[in-house]
Amino acid sequence: MTGHRLRIVVVDDHTVMRAGVIALLDGEADIEVVGEASDGRAALGLVARHDPDVALVDLRMPVLDGVATTTEIVARHPRTRVLILTTYDTDADIERGVEAGAIGYLLKDTTREQLVDAIRSAARGETVLAPRVAEKLVARMRRPVHDPLTARETDVLTAVADGLTNAEIGRRLVISEATVKTHLLRLFAKLDVNDRTRAVVVAMERGLLPHP
Repeated sequence: MTGHRLRIVVVDDHTVMRAGVIALLDGEADIEVVGEASDGRAALGLVARHDPDVALVDLRMPVLDGVATTTEIVARHPRTRVLILTTYDTDADIERGVEAGAIGYLLKDTTREQLVDAIRSAARGETVLAPRVAEKLVARMRRPVHDPLTARETDVLTAVADGLTNAEIGRRLVISEATVKTHLLRLFAKLDVNDRTRAVVVAMERGLLPHP
């Protein structure tokens, strides 16, 4: 991209944060901040007007949050790369941002050099992840995938949590005792357990059943 200045928009609901990012980028000869916005809706207008190379987008914002903003930018302006810059690094936040189409996910403790390098990489279409974010994504990918429980399996497990026997579960759900046992075997396999009590405990830990 020799001779081309990268056009950037900065989107963050904190005025001081926006000013800080703009100040950090001010000395870069190949980067030009062409606009700033305090919410996602305003950001969409900026992107439409300026057709930037990269949009630096915060995750938590009023009117339209970072995930929704990213989704809209990616859909309407695919040439603009979205680089999320946030303080939030939970698995759910990271997953939502990446799934929305962000090319990168940085945390606000990133250094000036890292931010500048990330913007240049994003503009080239390269994925950019903060080290902590990359570690979390790799760890998440390595976790075993759990098959979801069917509605009937959830009914059976709820009845088990209520202390019912197989015969009582069959009467409650109007199914045979043999069918109850079949559902339990499938539950045990999905939850990787060997008994009813452990099945209930694991299901609660995973949020598949409410805690009593």
